[in-house]
Amino acid sequence: MDRRVFGIETEYGLSFSPAGHGRLTPEEVAKYLFRYVIEFGRSSNIFLTNGSRLYLDVGSHPEYATAECDDVAQLIAHDRAGEVIMQDLAERAELALAADGYEGSVYLFKNNSDSAGNSYGCHENFMIPRRVEFARLAEILIPFLVTRQLFTGAGQVREVDGEARYVFSQRAAHMWEGVSSATTRSRPIINTRDEPHADAQHYRRLHVIVGDSSMSETTQLAKIGSTDLLLRMIEAGMPMRDFSIANPTAAIRDVSHDLTGRAPITLADGRRMTALELQQVFWEKASAFVEREGAHHQHLPRVLDLWKRSLEAIESQDHSGIDTEVDWAIKHRLITGYAERANLTLNHPRIAQLDLTYHDIAPGRGLFDLLKRRGRAATVVDDAEVEKARTIAPQTTRAKLRGDFVRAAREANRDFSVDWVHMKLNDDSGRTVSCKDPFATQDDQVEQMLATIAPS
Repeated sequence: MDRRVFGIETEYGLSFSPAGHGRLTPEEVAKYLFRYVIEFGRSSNIFLTNGSRLYLDVGSHPEYATAECDDVAQLIAHDRAGEVIMQDLAERAELALAADGYEGSVYLFKNNSDSAGNSYGCHENFMIPRRVEFARLAEILIPFLVTRQLFTGAGQVREVDGEARYVFSQRAAHMWEGVSSATTRSRPIINTRDEPHADAQHYRRLHVIVGDSSMSETTQLAKIGSTDLLLRMIEAGMPMRDFSIANPTAAIRDVSHDLTGRAPITLADGRRMTALELQQVFWEKASAFVEREGAHHQHLPRVLDLWKRSLEAIESQDHSGIDTEVDWAIKHRLITGYAERANLTLNHPRIAQLDLTYHDIAPGRGLFDLLKRRGRAATVVDDAEVEKARTIAPQTTRAKLRGDFVRAAREANRDFSVDWVHMKLNDDSGRTVSCKDPFATQDDQVEQMLATIAPS
């Protein structure tokens, strides 16, 4: 597919730090966080005027699912808009808590694990043609996704074999299967649940749940851009060698724990390769494909460049060429530098606090935000694009129709229901419109419904 629709679902960690007495559970804090949402949306599961979905997930994790995007930079802007929307809710929650006698700060973390060892996800969704053989797709994708953390991991200090070590990925330790329909109890690398949110005769939704949440825009660019490119290669029928891994869940942990990229991975046929070797093969194949077929979007040269430089940085163990662009490298520089200056070991509580604060989304408080303000974190989009994405849906996908409908219904104070495909007015007419084409930006039925909401 030269043009693809994709989206990101991000679950956030939530906590409350009281200024005095009055500790609250995450469940109690979540009620305050979503109080404003429920007041204007009448539910804790709503769609916004920018086409996105905002809701409270299992375990009191606030979740933001971007609208359908067909450009990687557009997706990054809408993912960043989710951070802005979530932080606004946190600030409103602090005021409501203070009014009820709970002075303190609400924290939202865009990471993937908490101090109790619980994990929460960042799910990537890619629209793929129904005609693609899913078994072949998974066979090629799993080795790629197991080793993709070399340039997409968020980094973390965690205990490995009884000692504190810095690892590539936060999610790697919580994956238990290669392919499965589960998402929580037995987390797979690829989720097979067939919910296309589109015309099922033509499309399928690839649901990848193995990735880390990205603070860095350039990491996000490389993560989505490289995966989209590999999908395009598979769809084009490009010959690919069989790199099936004997035990993907063991391999993904081994890769995460070895910052040299040289941990041996046993393939299904008995061969042994390293993560670096596998990713070098994938990059070479991808680069040759683009050279032959051309770049299908303007961001692809930057994706291939960062992908390659990341592998070179790991091979040479000189991270200076990527430590403003790749999350794990940015945070590794921050943590190791601080530990050396303060003469601390990695298992010190201050290191754990530093690790967590990197993912705090609050402007001026979160460490990633401070690094970006100082020019130590590269960007893809500007603040104006993020601000626009906060209220305006992508104008090149079906999200435009949904955003127009939600805005019109809210402004007219009409009762309505909406999901990824359907738009419904909850009145005597019971009018419902189904839009199964993710690329549709015009629809006569939607226009007629909008006319009944706000007659010209």
